[in-house]
Amino acid sequence: QVQLVESGGGSVQPGGSLRLSCRASGRFFSAHVMAWYRLNSGNQRELVASARSGMDPIYGAAAQGRFTISRDNARNTVDLEMNDLKPEDTAVYYCNALIDTRDYWGRGTLVTVSS
Repeated sequence: QVQLVESGGGSVQPGGSLRLSCRASGRFFSAHVMAWYRLNSGNQRELVASARSGMDPIYGAAAQGRFTISRDNARNTVDLEMNDLKPEDTAVYYCNALIDTRDYWGRGTLVTVSS
């Protein structure tokens, strides 16, 4: 059984920064993709950033230029550094991993950006 556990959410003022972390544990060799998604104000899931082994990361439009995703394959972790946060970044952020053709999801961590 694969588990994803997120950490690092919280409240921050506009312009501030947060770092989210996610660790995958369980019996598997490696994750093909590790990514971050969020539920937007319309309750739709949107890609924030994804990291596929050996390839450049992919960023959603809202994350371009402000967020950075990084993976540590040895530790099965993926981090999301978020800078210049805006109120519209407020959302529950979910860690995702594609392992052996199956998607796994964390429980989510809340990020609130408010003055």
